[in-house]
Amino acid sequence: MANYHVTQKKGQEGWNVQKEGGQKASAIVDTQKQAEQLAKQYSANIGGGEVRIHRPNGGPIRDSDTVMPANDPRSTKDTKH
Repeated sequence: MANYHVTQKKGQEGWNVQKEGGQKASAIVDTQKQAEQLAKQYSANIGGGEVRIHRPNGGPIRDSDTVMPANDPRSTKDTKH
């Protein structure tokens, strides 16, 4: 199971896909949507986990999605996805 973060550093144009606890980005892509899809794919390939999407320019987490087959820490259904 692996968690990934989708971030954009202040002043950076692209979006980073970074494994939680990792020192460097696994990938840098043009859009947040591309980064989110890639993070979900990476997480699914390692057995699932959480993908945390941050606001632009180093902002806080704005959304978190569970990638199967990981267990969702919340008991409520995600109605956005």
